Amino acid sequence: MTPRPTPHIATPSRPSAPPAVSERLSRQGQIEQRAQQHQQQIQQRQQMVQQRQREVLSHQTAERQTRIDRLQQRVQQLQSQKLDGARAQREQQRMLQTQNRLLDREQRAQKTDLARQQRLGLQAPAATAASVAAARTVERGRFAARFREQPTAQVQAALITRQSGWAPRQAWRHRHPAVFVAWLGPVFWPYAYSDIFDYTFWSYAYEPGYWAYAYDDFVDTLYWGGDSPYSAYASINPNDYPQAGGGARARQRASVSPQTLQQLCGTPDKGVTAWPLADIARAVRPTPEQRALLDALKTAAANAAGVFKDSCAETYALTPPGRLRAMMNRVSATLEAVKIVRPALENFYNSLSDEQQARFNALGPNIGDRAPPQQQASAQASAEGCGDPKSGLTQLPIQRIEAVLHPAGKQKEALDRLSEATAKGVEGLQAACPNDVPLTPVGRLEAMQHRLEAMLQAAKLVEPALDEFYAMLSSEQKARFNTLQQVASP
Repeated sequence: MTPRPTPHIATPSRPSAPPAVSERLSRQGQIEQRAQQHQQQIQQRQQMVQQRQREVLSHQTAERQTRIDRLQQRVQQLQSQKLDGARAQREQQRMLQTQNRLLDREQRAQKTDLARQQRLGLQAPAATAASVAAARTVERGRFAARFREQPTAQVQAALITRQSGWAPRQAWRHRHPAVFVAWLGPVFWPYAYSDIFDYTFWSYAYEPGYWAYAYDDFVDTLYWGGDSPYSAYASINPNDYPQAGGGARARQRASVSPQTLQQLCGTPDKGVTAWPLADIARAVRPTPEQRALLDALKTAAANAAGVFKDSCAETYALTPPGRLRAMMNRVSATLEAVKIVRPALENFYNSLSDEQQARFNALGPNIGDRAPPQQQASAQASAEGCGDPKSGLTQLPIQRIEAVLHPAGKQKEALDRLSEATAKGVEGLQAACPNDVPLTPVGRLEAMQHRLEAMLQAAKLVEPALDEFYAMLSSEQKARFNTLQQVASP
């Protein structure tokens, strides 16, 4: 029997795309490819334009810094000239005002250039977890680091006083402790006269960390300018740390009127900075012999005020060497004033009976509870941290200088010497670090003399190394160093 053949079953084939659909898909692919090529060309042109803008801006910044250097030299020359005759002095004043206006215009333009550089991608890279952690580490490496642990209300009160530029008596009228005000306009340590001697009489009326903040500000001003973005005063929130690319909340220097500057520089023993000699007399009721010694103290106070008159600056010091010399002038004047007053104070205080000394010690403004045990505890806490490494003051600014200026060769060697000098200067400050607050005015004034001597010695250690390094920089590098705070980053 013949087998039946298996029927063939045809497999259906997939229908091919119509010619019109294939052509449409091909055209779409070509369009996308051309769009990508066009986008790449646009990006390349944008990059070329931005690169050209960077080059032009870099050249413009260098030229602007050269003009600023020349204007600053001219201003310094005019200020140093001692002319005879009212007409010559008026002409000198007009020329000085003109040069200051030109200098101010160039400085504002320099800030605009820096903002443009940041927009063009010349700012520091975005923050990383590691960089933020590093910022927190260096923040703790400061004299005043422990005072960040104070209640937030105390930190806010201190910040308000500092931002407002209040003199001690102004702060007390608001029932706030006096704080260290680093700058008022172009004047470094504007209330040095009243701070030194009011602190001598009423240490409790000052923030417990006054001298710790003073040490931090003294070093910070050298590198960061008027306000360090890493200071404990950097923001109202004590846990708010600066972000990369200058993201920290910037603080403006307190404004100042010509009249206020005239009083600070010309008559620091008048007005809000007056000595409390009348209060002392009412409290201790001096004998005729003691009255003579009190009069001698009053004379010494007036003589001490005189040394401040030549230490005030009328224009901002914008370069690190200029800032250092402005600070040295103020610290030197303050130290000389202490040395003038200290013998007279010792003679008067030692002449008092125990009861009179107790009434003298009890004087002071009403700023709420004095709480001396807590103040002593805060001062002791600061003393315990005096020996800790101060990387926030010494290592961080040098690292930022290296990252922003890219020094090489002899510049790098000079920067290393500047780093060593800064570290040695801070070691001297640590040796005179705030510890327990002396209980007598005489003891407090003696302690302040040691602290001022340490500040001046630190500055003298840094000055030659800073001058050497700055002289080696190009105009572009100087511009970046002068505005290091504005490019601060963890």
